[in-house]
Amino acid sequence: MTTEQRLRYIESVGEEIVTKEELKSLLEQKKHPIAYDGFEPSGEAHIAFGVFRPLLLEDMHKAGVRFKLFIADWHAWVNNKMGGDLEKIQTVGKYFIEVWKAAGVKNAEYVWASDIASRTEYWKKVILIAKHTTVQRATRALTIMGRKEGEMKEVAQYFYPMMQTADIFELEADICQLGLDQRRANMLAREVGPKLGWWSPVIVSHHMLMGLEGIKQPEGFEDDKKKDAEISSKMSKSKPSTAVFVHDSADEIKKKLNNAFCPAKEIHNNPVLEYCKYLVFRKFDKMKIERPAKFGGDAVFSSYNELEQAFAKGDLHPADLKNAAAVYIDKMIKPIRIHFEKGKAKELYDFVRKQEVTR
Repeated sequence: MTTEQRLRYIESVGEEIVTKEELKSLLEQKKHPIAYDGFEPSGEAHIAFGVFRPLLLEDMHKAGVRFKLFIADWHAWVNNKMGGDLEKIQTVGKYFIEVWKAAGVKNAEYVWASDIASRTEYWKKVILIAKHTTVQRATRALTIMGRKEGEMKEVAQYFYPMMQTADIFELEADICQLGLDQRRANMLAREVGPKLGWWSPVIVSHHMLMGLEGIKQPEGFEDDKKKDAEISSKMSKSKPSTAVFVHDSADEIKKKLNNAFCPAKEIHNNPVLEYCKYLVFRKFDKMKIERPAKFGGDAVFSSYNELEQAFAKGDLHPADLKNAAAVYIDKMIKPIRIHFEKGKAKELYDFVRKQEVTR
């Protein structure tokens, strides 16, 4: 595979790449660069985590990228997830790994924050990064925790961006392949890395699926209003009414999609269309819309652009789009849902669903 072909795969994943020139150079130098993404174990997995993320990993793998999936248990502890109970957080981390396995994630290395936190060299990196970061810069980076500046109450929370930045270098990551909401920690890594004699990682920030309620007003996570609105509107397991979970039944998925924000002919900030674009057409070559003959009969779309144009013109009714999207999302969720019906996976899920999810 040529460098250009590998680059196209990664560009299909990255909504923002810093920088494309550096990424191309990296691919020319390394056949198997290392990328990482980190996850705080907290609550049940939704489709942004259990379906969308594995699809992106698949394309990164096609480009020759080797992935490290980072289970950020200590970070979740600092962020008071699962009530700040580290033992519960780590059990949820095991559940996360089961979700990835059920979703077909292969050729990825799982790394626990608690393992690298046992290394003296890791904490040396944390301190070095902190010594090269102003308080103001650290405060701005705190939004990576999903919290705004005024919500911070503990000194421990200031460790978070320093730890996340140190993770990148401890994991020897060439590429930070996380959501747009994590860009401030990634940019900090680019700034301090060369100062400390390390490297400047390439940032490949993926799209963030919005919740079922659609776009929300910016809440102060980013200076860029468009990015801020996207972060503020992302699907969140702490807001279960706005999310589709990998354990939802076909009927639950249909009910949630039917209640989703999806105005007729409106193609912007439409979560149902977004799921079709980023999930359905990333997984399937075609999308079939089943409807009665009196409403035009069945229709088959070979690309998302075709679907979008039909919806924009009013040739496709929101109800028909929602019903079809629910069917395809259920197809993607079904293997994961079945995986958690027995054995160790079921035990982990039974534990997780009984826990109170805390922000």
